[in-house]
Amino acid sequence: MPKRIMQGVVVSDANDKTVVVRVERRVAHPLYKKIIRMSKKLHAHDADNRCKAGETVRVQECRPFSKLKRWEVLHEAE
Repeated sequence: MPKRIMQGVVVSDANDKTVVVRVERRVAHPLYKKIIRMSKKLHAHDADNRCKAGETVRVQECRPFSKLKRWEVLHEAE
């Protein structure tokens, strides 16, 4: 089964080797049919502490690193 990849904005990089990424999606309201933005915060593993707040990053589903961390940051080849 393929691993999910999501894109979001780093909202916090205060913890060591961890970033909090806000992933937004757009959905239609079930009754009013207006498009609304819904977001979810994901805790992602960043082994090199390279991500800073405000950056746009891609995260991939992975094995559990801790109680909340189930995602890891995909660093593009440089």
